[in-house]
Amino acid sequence: MTDSRYPIGPMPIHLSLTPQEREEALGAIRALPAELRAAVHGLDDAQLDTPYREGGWTVRQVVHHVADSHMNAYVRVKLAITEDTPTVKPYEEQLWAELPDKALPPEVSLELLERLHTRLMTVLGGVTDWAREWTHPAQGRTYTIDTLLGMYAWHGRHHVAHITHLRERQGW
Repeated sequence: MTDSRYPIGPMPIHLSLTPQEREEALGAIRALPAELRAAVHGLDDAQLDTPYREGGWTVRQVVHHVADSHMNAYVRVKLAITEDTPTVKPYEEQLWAELPDKALPPEVSLELLERLHTRLMTVLGGVTDWAREWTHPAQGRTYTIDTLLGMYAWHGRHHVAHITHLRERQGW
């Protein structure tokens, strides 16, 4: 790993996934809540408040960010399923990460993520047209539900790796 910002490499962006890639992405999303919980298990407050890299978020902020981001994913999936090429609302991740809820125990976001992913996986289980589109105005691009699936599968693995690599470097 040469770039601690991207411990598993940059996010791939595919407009369509093969059935096997789709199943792998669904599996990654299904597994994320337990993997994130395992990544932070046993960490004390000082460790939770350690940045995963110089200039990066703390472990605690990463956990809360994953919940924030995946809430947006859930809404984006529902919009893409129910509307014709909806334009999604971007959000300022950096500013969200500095709001007062950044100090909450990770358990709050871990529980939220578990419940959220139950709903997300239920909604994804009913998708029949993975090519349904949605537009991200800040990026000026139109994507598909397949794209979103691949992005968020990567996103979860990406942030779990931030935490697990920090633990390895620190010997936690």
